[in-house]
Amino acid sequence: MPLVDSSSEPSPAHPPVIRVAAAVITDAHGRWLLVRKRGTTRFMQAGGKIDPGEDPAGALVRELGEELAVVVDRAQLREVGRRETAAANEPGHHLVAHVFVVDGVTDAVPTAEIEEAVWVTPEDAARLPLAPLTADLLAEAVRS
Repeated sequence: MPLVDSSSEPSPAHPPVIRVAAAVITDAHGRWLLVRKRGTTRFMQAGGKIDPGEDPAGALVRELGEELAVVVDRAQLREVGRRETAAANEPGHHLVAHVFVVDGVTDAVPTAEIEEAVWVTPEDAARLPLAPLTADLLAEAVRS
């Protein structure tokens, strides 16, 4: 069940909101780690929904452990800001993502709901079906 913002009734003008923490994980070769969840077609950043009472950094540390079997210390996280876009897997939902760069991840193993994890260059990623947030983040990286 998606964690949605219940502060207002959803409507076409105010779709339900999903709040997530997302990881931009790169390696020494400039490749990005992207994941595809089981039963979906789009690749995206690792991460996930923020549980009630959880802060974004804590949610990301938890999600990376659950999804990729990696132990990440909060000191490895560098917050790069908040992004908003359409949700990839929940039609009609709005995504609010707290995005972090995560250093030092090299041995990720897909677990839990992750079907596939791939290391790709930004150019290779452009040929994959991407979640809206991932497409936006990759476009930002290419521009800078």
